[in-house]
Amino acid sequence: MLKCNFHILVLVAISLVISGCGGRDGRDVPRATNDSFRTAESRKCLSDLRAKDVRFSVLPNQNKGGGCRMIDTIRIMDLGTETSNLGPITCPLAANFAAWAKHAVRPAAQQYLGSDVVRIETFGTYSCRNVNNGRSGKLSQHAYANAIDVSAFVLRDGRRVTLLSGWNGTSQERNFLRRLHQSACKRFGTVLGPDYNGAHANHFHFDMAKSMTDGSAYCR
Repeated sequence: MLKCNFHILVLVAISLVISGCGGRDGRDVPRATNDSFRTAESRKCLSDLRAKDVRFSVLPNQNKGGGCRMIDTIRIMDLGTETSNLGPITCPLAANFAAWAKHAVRPAAQQYLGSDVVRIETFGTYSCRNVNNGRSGKLSQHAYANAIDVSAFVLRDGRRVTLLSGWNGTSQERNFLRRLHQSACKRFGTVLGPDYNGAHANHFHFDMAKSMTDGSAYCR
C-alpha cells in the first residue's frame, strides 16, 4: 500500500512540473487538438478543395498564445503551380489562392509575358505578429494563418518577375502585375500592393478579412 501511494505521489509531482513549463498562464505552450473542421461549412471547403485537385493535409487546431492561433487550417502540398514558403493556411484562403493561381496568374503570364509561370514565390502565411510588424496595435491576419504575401513569379523561360522591380518595370511586367492585382481584388477580402505603402513595395498581401464597416473588399 505504501509503495502504491509513493508511486501516485511521484506521478502527481511530475504532472505539476510539466504543467508549469509554459509560464504562469501557459500561453507560451502551443496546445494542439484534433477538433479542426467540425462545422459543415469548413468540411465543405475541404471537399471543394479536393474537387479542384488541390493536395493538402489537415492540421490540428492550435492556440499559439497572445491571441495568435491556427483554426481550421491546412498545409498545401500541390495546388497546380509550385509555390514557395507555404505554411499553415485557412481553407477559404487556400481555395481562393489556388483559384487565383489557376485562373489569373497562368493566363496573365501567357498574355503579357508569353511564357508559363512555373513557380510563385511568397514570404509565407502564418506569423504571430501585429499589423505592419508594429510593436503595438491589432494582430495581423497572418497571426491567424489567414494571409499570404506574394513576392515574385518565375517563368518557364527563366525570367523572374518580382513585385519590387516589376511593378514599375517594363510595360509587360507592369501590365502583368496590375492584372493580377485587379483579379485578386475579386477573390480576397483584403488586397494590398506596392501602391498602398512602402511596406508593401515588394509584395502583394492577400487575406480573407473584409471591411468591418460594410463587409466589402478592401483593395489598395
